Amino acid sequence: MQYFVEFRPAVLKSLKRFPKRDLVRIKKKTEELGSNLPAPNTTKMKGDNSFHKVRSGDYLIIYEIHDDRLVILIVKVGHTKDVYKKLP
Repeated sequence: MQYFVEFRPAVLKSLKRFPKRDLVRIKKKTEELGSNLPAPNTTKMKGDNSFHKVRSGDYLIIYEIHDDRLVILIVKVGHTKDVYKKLP
């Protein structure tokens, strides 16, 4: 089943500051999410939220799965040391 990958506008804005090498890696990982979604029980973040995470090099991609619309919404992308700060 193919999912569409969407980004929040703030994520697109923050991606402009990333090094090109890391952007290529992050783009590849988000494309993989759309075509081959990992098992949700392995990527689910702890707590009372709907967020999932996947690692791409030194960065974490935090996303939500909307099964009713077949959409993966990228909520935040950031370095592993500070990605958890100010989650929406």
